Amino acid sequence: MRISFSSPHRKAPKSSTSKMAVSDTSSTIALISMPWSLFNRPSVQLGALKAYIENNSDIAVDCFHPYLSTAKHIGTDIYTYLSKNSWSGEAIYAAILFPERREQAARLFHRSCADNPEIAGKFDAIYNSLENQLNEWTRSTEFKGYRLLGFSVCFSQLFASLAAAVRIKEITPATPVVFGGSSCVGNMGDSMSRAFSQIDYVIKGEGEKKLLNLCRALEKGNAPPSQTSVAAADGKTNAIADLNTLPTPDYHPYFNELEHVFPGKPFSPVLPIEFSRGCWWRHCTFCNLNLQWHGYRRKSAAKMSSEVKQLHDRLHSLDFTFCDNALPVSETDIFFSTIRKWDIDLHFFAEIRAIKDPQKLSLYRSGGLTTVQVGIESFSNSLLAKMNKGTTVIENLAVMKHCAENSITLDGNLIVEFPGSSEQEAAETLANLEYALPFHPLSAATFFLGSGSAIDINPSEFSIRAVTAHAHYNELFPSAIMEKMDLLIKDYRGDKSIQRMRWQPVREMIRKWQDVHKKRCKDSPLLSYRDGGSFLVIRQVRSEEAPLLHRLRGKSRKIYLFCRVIRNLDEITRQFPELPRKTLLNFFDDLSKKQLLYQENKQFLALAIRSH
Repeated sequence: MRISFSSPHRKAPKSSTSKMAVSDTSSTIALISMPWSLFNRPSVQLGALKAYIENNSDIAVDCFHPYLSTAKHIGTDIYTYLSKNSWSGEAIYAAILFPERREQAARLFHRSCADNPEIAGKFDAIYNSLENQLNEWTRSTEFKGYRLLGFSVCFSQLFASLAAAVRIKEITPATPVVFGGSSCVGNMGDSMSRAFSQIDYVIKGEGEKKLLNLCRALEKGNAPPSQTSVAAADGKTNAIADLNTLPTPDYHPYFNELEHVFPGKPFSPVLPIEFSRGCWWRHCTFCNLNLQWHGYRRKSAAKMSSEVKQLHDRLHSLDFTFCDNALPVSETDIFFSTIRKWDIDLHFFAEIRAIKDPQKLSLYRSGGLTTVQVGIESFSNSLLAKMNKGTTVIENLAVMKHCAENSITLDGNLIVEFPGSSEQEAAETLANLEYALPFHPLSAATFFLGSGSAIDINPSEFSIRAVTAHAHYNELFPSAIMEKMDLLIKDYRGDKSIQRMRWQPVREMIRKWQDVHKKRCKDSPLLSYRDGGSFLVIRQVRSEEAPLLHRLRGKSRKIYLFCRVIRNLDEITRQFPELPRKTLLNFFDDLSKKQLLYQENKQFLALAIRSH
């Protein structure tokens, strides 16, 4: 049985390819999210803005998700690859936007897809398909009647949004076009309006109140001059002080469009939800994810669980992804305690900071948290200090272990080629990777310089001699436009070539780590133990060698089990006062050499997880 969804205010656009008649256009705005949004989820920006505007005014909001028809045109597998490989996707739309840059864009596309030769050879076919789809969508949608057209522009959506805006302005030059989103913060948004006359307004930062104020100004005929940033009223930030006052995002338009583009919904959409804005840590030197937020704010657990319940009941959805940079600590505990009582098979993804307490992760898992992204970033303590992560290597290993124990998939990155990192830090990372091998592998993420990050603001502290425009943007933008642009990702002159060579062994080790896990039996941990009561059997699987079995008896067993969580030497000697410290340290040294235990500054963590 098919379920039809409709907006409580008005029917959302049926299709991204069929003519749409707009009703009551004088009080209707359109919001658009372009590729490369993940096709299996609605835009949280559009859903949140639609709900806020319609709940606080008589203005109706139509939402468009043309990335759905893009995925249909080129196939969901290719779309997924390009959406996760940002430069390749940007290159295609850059060629559509600037046909004279097609050759340069094709070269960047081929380099970006080097790991997938089949897709790398399809530039022309994908280009033709996306250009035809974009032209068809812009021609077949009645944009002329809208009061305003707003684009949510986040990471990897810049060129697609610009290409669409240029085409729409040719059709309806008098309709104001507004850009907003994380790619429009600060000087970035100003530079876009300087470089592209098709952009009438840029909303910088949090958008709900600013967009509503702009809509009202347009209705009254006293809107600010074209090609300006939308300033906050009375010099205030216009940030939502209490997130609990926000309505639940309205995702009905996405589901209506999904039903038309993919009849029968061959996949289950994942619904984005928002527990907090900003980051309660906010100290990482490389991070620029919080530029659009004014301070850190969070919803209550009661509000968050209410939103999940509403979305589940309205849209029959079971899969959710938190958009937060880091979940709020205390409210998250209450939230998952609430969800686990519902007896519904909900699944959640979230970004979290390193959690050392396995009981907390066990609680989250019982409430449906199945996948997390943890900001591991490094296995070198001195490099973690340079990054200002506020964590240590042993804490990173602990969260990886405890996620594995609780059947939570941990995705994360190791940042390589960090500017100013030393040979010793690369070597330390390489050595500590040996201890991480039993757990879900991380990915190597080449450092990039984010606009507005602490490193961008104080580059000399990180061996950076000069900050420059990113070379890839120079390839994709004509030089006359590039001179006006201030973009999300920058480049720099410094020790890049040295870092590339220095971190190559780490990259190779990560590839081997990933290969080992691809080949292993998913139900068999690489490092596990079985408890015999008076003895412990630890099974250690090694690459291309027979597994090793280690037996710990008596006190050795008790000490190892005591160190299932991070313990310092004082705690251990209080627990086992009859054992001299030297005896304990010799025991830990032996286990560490065998990679059964990790030790750091008189702290110890047993690495094996219990076999079930």
